[in-house]
Amino acid sequence: MMATTHAAVGLLLAVPLAVLAPDLAAAGALAAIAGGVFPDLDLFAGVHRRTLHFPDYYWLGALPALAATVLFPSALTVAVAYFLLSAAVHSVSDAFGAGTEPRPWERTSAEAVYLHSRSRWLRPRYWVRYDGAPEDYLLTVLGMSPGLILFGPTVGRVALACLLVGGAYTLVRKRLPDLEERLL
Repeated sequence: MMATTHAAVGLLLAVPLAVLAPDLAAAGALAAIAGGVFPDLDLFAGVHRRTLHFPDYYWLGALPALAATVLFPSALTVAVAYFLLSAAVHSVSDAFGAGTEPRPWERTSAEAVYLHSRSRWLRPRYWVRYDGAPEDYLLTVLGMSPGLILFGPTVGRVALACLLVGGAYTLVRKRLPDLEERLL
C-alpha cells in the first residue's frame, strides 16, 4: 500500500478522539499520519519493509502508550500513542498488500514484510494488488475524508496534500520501474 494509504488508516484510528477528546484530536491525528508514514522511510534507510517495519514490536510500545494516554491524557501522550499505534498497524497491514518487488502486479516476490520475532518474511496476500493501484487510492480517499472536516485546518491541509500526492502516484505508478531502469 502507498504511504498515503497508511497515513489515512492512521488518521482513521484517531477519529474517535474528535468525539472523546476534541482538544487532543489534532495532535493525535497528525501523529497518527506521521506514524503511518514512518515505517516506509526504510525505503531510504535499508531493506524496505524490514529495517523500520516491525509488525510485532511496535505493539510493545503502542499498547502501554495507549494506556498512558488513558491515565494521563495530554497532547504528548496522545501523540506518542497514536504514532506507535499507526506504525504498528502499517507494519501489519503490509502483509495484506503486494510484495517488495519493483513491479508488484507481476507477483514475483514472496516477501511482504519481515517478522523480526520469527526471523522470517510474511507472504503477501494481495488484498490490495499493489501500491498505487486504484483500490489503494480509494482507500486513501476514504481514510483521509474525515481529516478534511473533523480535525481543523492543519489536519485538513495535510489530508488534502495526501490525497493529491496519492492521486498523482496512482497515475504514474506503473511507469516508475521503467523510468528507474532508464535513469539508473
